[in-house]
Amino acid sequence: MPETAIEPVESEPLSCASPGWHVLWTHSHCEQLVHDQLAPKGFKLFLPTIDAWSRRFGIRRLSRAPLFGGYLFLHHAMDKVSYVEVRKARGLVRVLGERWDRLDVVPDQTIEAIQRVLRARVPILPYAYAYLREGQRVRITRGPLADVEGILVRSKPNKGLLVMSVDLLQRSYAVQVDCTLVEAA
Repeated sequence: MPETAIEPVESEPLSCASPGWHVLWTHSHCEQLVHDQLAPKGFKLFLPTIDAWSRRFGIRRLSRAPLFGGYLFLHHAMDKVSYVEVRKARGLVRVLGERWDRLDVVPDQTIEAIQRVLRARVPILPYAYAYLREGQRVRITRGPLADVEGILVRSKPNKGLLVMSVDLLQRSYAVQVDCTLVEAA
C-alpha cells in the first residue's frame, strides 16, 4: 500500500485529528513484531523495555523485555485509513478503545514519565502484583527524576518504592527512590 495511505483524510471527524498516545494490544511476545511492521510505515511507536534475566537451555542471561508485556504505544493522529493500516499488523490483537474514532488515549505526561525513568537508567521493577489507586501520591524534588510523580508504596528511613501507573492499561511499574527527595504531590 502506498505511504500516502496513512496520512489523515480531510473528510474524517475532527475528534481523532490530533495525535495522541494510543495503546496497541498484541499477542504474547509480539510487541517487537508489531513495532517492526509499523515503524517503516511512518508510525511513531514507543516500546519501553527493561533489562530482565531469562533462562534458556539452562543458561541464564540478561536480555531486554517489554516493561508492559503485550502492549506498546502509538503516537498518531488516527483516521480511518491509519486505523486500518495499523490493524493489518501481524501479531496485533486490537487498538484499545470502543471503535476507530473513539480510541483510548494515554496522557502525554504518563508517557513522558516513562521515558524519563528509562533515560535515567535507574533500576525498574515491573509492579504487576497490584494496580494501585489509593496511597500517598508524591513528587520527586531533585535529581534525574525531578518532577516525576507516583505513589510511595514502601519506605524505609531513606529508601522507598515509587509506583507509577498507566491508568488505561491498569498496569504499574516501580523504581527505588531516596525518600529525602520526595514530597507530597
